[in-house]
Amino acid sequence: MIIAIDGPAASGKGTLARKLAQHYGYRHLDTGVIYRAVGYALLQAGADLRDEALAVRAAMELDPDTFGNPALKSQKAGEAASVVSAIPRVREVLLDFQRRFAATPPGAVLDGRDIGTVICPDAEVKIFVVADAKVRAHRRALEAKSRGEEADEAKILADIIQRDERDRTRASAPLKQAADAYLLDNTNLDIEAGVRAAIDIVEAVRAGRQRV
Repeated sequence: MIIAIDGPAASGKGTLARKLAQHYGYRHLDTGVIYRAVGYALLQAGADLRDEALAVRAAMELDPDTFGNPALKSQKAGEAASVVSAIPRVREVLLDFQRRFAATPPGAVLDGRDIGTVICPDAEVKIFVVADAKVRAHRRALEAKSRGEEADEAKILADIIQRDERDRTRASAPLKQAADAYLLDNTNLDIEAGVRAAIDIVEAVRAGRQRV
C-alpha cells in the first residue's frame, strides 16, 4: 500500500507520516528533504537558487546519505527547497527516485506537497493535512528553539504565508488537495491525536468505506 500525505509546511504532516509508517511497518520518505538537500547544496556553493543548470546538477548528484543532516531542517534550507522545487527540470530528475521508493515492498508512506497529485496519483490512501498559519509558525518557532536556534515567530509566519502562496501558484506541481484525498485539519490536534485520525482514515479505506 502507498499512503500519500500532502499539505503545507509545519502542518504536522511530517511527524504524522513518520509515525504512520512505524504503525504499519512501512518505509517512510519525507520528500521535502530531497528538495532541501538540493537547495542546501546550492547554498553551500554560494550559487543562485534559481540557476536551473546548477540545481539540476545538484539533483542528479544527490546522495541519500546526506538526508539526515540536521542543517536540512533549518529555515534557510526550507526556503531554498521552495525555490528549487519550482524548477520543472529539478522535479523531473527527482520524480523517478520517489516513485521507485514508493513501489518498493512492503509499503510506503510519502509526505510532501504533490505526492497524491503528481508523484503517486494512484496511491491507495491520500491525506491532505492542513493547520492554521499562526499555529504552524508557532510550531516552527518551537522546533527552531529546540535546536538552539533563534526564532522570530512573526518573520516565520510571513515566510510561511509567502511560501504557501509561491507553492500554490507555481506552474509545476502546485500545492493542492487531490480530488480523492481526505482532509485532516491538524490545527487543534496534538501529535498523537493527529496520528489516530490518520490511522482512522487508512483503516476506513482498507475496509472499503467511502467516509471516515
